[in-house]
Amino acid sequence: MRVLYFGVLKDVFGSSGEEMELADGASVTDLISACRGLAADAGVWDAIAVAVNQEYARGVDVLKDGDEVALLPPVSGGSFGVGWQG
Repeated sequence: MRVLYFGVLKDVFGSSGEEMELADGASVTDLISACRGLAADAGVWDAIAVAVNQEYARGVDVLKDGDEVALLPPVSGGSFGVGWQG
């Protein structure tokens, strides 16, 4: 499967993505565990969003060969500047 990294994960892993192989029947949670093992210090794993084939996924969702998985860490920063209409 192709794993895409966004935000701080792109910097942590040093690329925008890579091919990964997991055991048959692996879930999104299994993938997160594998990635966490490679970059435990990223500090984003408890709040990460995951999309599989461009749709948000849950931890129990089973991954298949050929899936494209996007790891989306929480966005931080920003400010309530001029023109913000919140």
